[in-house]
Amino acid sequence: MTVQPKPDQPTLTVPEGPRHARIHGLGGYRPERVVTNEEICRYIDSSDEWIQQRSGIKERRFAREDETVIDMSEAAARDAIAMAGITPDQISVVLMATVTHPYQTPAAAPILAERLGTNGPAAFDISAACAGYCYGISLANDMVRAGSAEYVLVVGVEKLSDFTDKHDRGSAFIFGDGAGAAVVGPSDFPGIGPTVWGSDGENWDKIMQKQPWTGLRADMTSEEAGAVEWPHFAMQGQSVFRWAVYTIAPVVDKALAAAGVTSDDLDAFVPHQANMRITDAMIKHIGLPEDIPVARDIAETGNTSAASVPLAAARMLNEGEAPHGGLALQFGFGAGLVYAAQVVVLP
Repeated sequence: MTVQPKPDQPTLTVPEGPRHARIHGLGGYRPERVVTNEEICRYIDSSDEWIQQRSGIKERRFAREDETVIDMSEAAARDAIAMAGITPDQISVVLMATVTHPYQTPAAAPILAERLGTNGPAAFDISAACAGYCYGISLANDMVRAGSAEYVLVVGVEKLSDFTDKHDRGSAFIFGDGAGAAVVGPSDFPGIGPTVWGSDGENWDKIMQKQPWTGLRADMTSEEAGAVEWPHFAMQGQSVFRWAVYTIAPVVDKALAAAGVTSDDLDAFVPHQANMRITDAMIKHIGLPEDIPVARDIAETGNTSAASVPLAAARMLNEGEAPHGGLALQFGFGAGLVYAAQVVVLP
């Protein structure tokens, strides 16, 4: 059915945005507390050697008990804003990717916006797990180019220590805490390539919260309320490994092709820090030249979910491992199961 406006109906005025957008600034925050594999092994039957062989993780960071996702986000966001050379009141949208904000509502983003001293921007959270930051960059790119925002603050942040079962041998050693942030704004050249993203809902149960919050409520009203188990996150590690290596690895090929570049053109590869063996498999899959730096932050940070990609990218840029203005392929994937990849120009 074709719909036409009424003859006397006024034409809507819509904003006109810039043709291109790019990342103007990156920032990251790692909590102070270092948690070694030896400490993790106090609660599970494992060893430092086994953990490193299976995941590449040597240590991770845990936030203080009183340190929130908003606290960590603020630190990362201020660094990103400073690098971008803008002021907080220029931010039109605050977008936070997280699955560990402990409140169903309100979202964390409006609280962060107030903390930063912004001028009442649109603010909301998205739940796309480890792909959340890459999802956010795609949304921010479209907002800026459509004219609905001037600058968008994208934050990936997790306090996974709050939702990890320290006695679960399959996941206790994997997760860490941290935050990464980016400021996306107008550009006079293409700075964010097309996003190749999607989901595989058939495998939704491979990474999940053990029980819904409503289940917790039911338990607390029962006669056995004292035995209530906190709804920790659980993961079927081998299934996720196979999915990442054999099913979605071609996504990186599609992202390169969509951006019109090859792996030889890259200056950095920033995959989600899920497992060192997954990273190595992806490097081999795309035929990445040996001289191109690859983020391997998982060794010191563990898997920080939505914070993983921006945290690694900010470190690589600050330490000179990746060049300012260089091309980086970034790729996130995780619970859902969801994934997203894009090529970006580093600020």
